[in-house]
Amino acid sequence: MADPEGVADTAVFFADEQTQPVDADRLLRLASFVCADQGVPDAMEVSVLLIERDAIAQLNRHHMGKSGPTDVLAFPMDLPGETRAGEPAILGDVVVCPEVAATQAPANGNDTAAEMELLVVHGLLHLLGHDHAEPGERTRMFSLTDRLLADFRATDGAPA
Repeated sequence: MADPEGVADTAVFFADEQTQPVDADRLLRLASFVCADQGVPDAMEVSVLLIERDAIAQLNRHHMGKSGPTDVLAFPMDLPGETRAGEPAILGDVVVCPEVAATQAPANGNDTAAEMELLVVHGLLHLLGHDHAEPGERTRMFSLTDRLLADFRATDGAPA
């Protein structure tokens, strides 16, 4: 469980390289909350990057072999505990496309802000080794996502 403020000492780097309006501070707090809740060591770093539709389509093609834009990509590097003390440890990068999030949010019963939060949590859980390829994995990952979002919103309020 995260500390009362929901802030981890894990270094979360955030870059917004797109034009859709987002609450960057809230997404940064959410990423820190998830890292604290999931026991990511303080010495680890993680990046959350928001990019345009064309940029994520290029990444999707290059890294996943799929055409077109996607909502979120996760690029894991080190799992907690994989590196020795004193060595740099990078959990990885979460790349989100707010434009795709805005387009798909209504179909998922969300507004854009809630969809963005869901995607950030989803990406972070992938960095932590969670997957949803099999039904049991899917149930565990999506239940954890729901709990993390509910706990974060209980401490930070609903998305604006």
